Amino acid sequence: QVQLVESGGGLVQAGGSLRLSCAASGRTFSSYAMGWFRRAPGKEREFVAAISWSGSSTYYADSVKGRFTISRDNAKNAMYLRMNSLKPEDTAVYYCAAIIRWPTATNNNWGQGTQVTVSS
Repeated sequence: QVQLVESGGGLVQAGGSLRLSCAASGRTFSSYAMGWFRRAPGKEREFVAAISWSGSSTYYADSVKGRFTISRDNAKNAMYLRMNSLKPEDTAVYYCAAIIRWPTATNNNWGQGTQVTVSS
């Protein structure tokens, strides 16, 4: 199984930006579509964005469309999430995962996540 490590989270003011990274181990990373998910305090984990194995297709939750950009670099076994115009409601632990059925179904193989906190 691919092991995933998220990084890049932090504390930012509303309107600010962050770039999250997901580092994957294993030689099969480029075979999978990948996605970002998040879990806010007291809420269920929710889908944020997905990218196809080649990077040619992307899909976003309505709540982040136009503000977040997902990308990947298969040569580096890495995926990214650029987050602009951050809002307090974006505060959550962010996770990456392989997508087994486009665009939101995962194999429930999660990393430890990275905390994003947006202050108002």
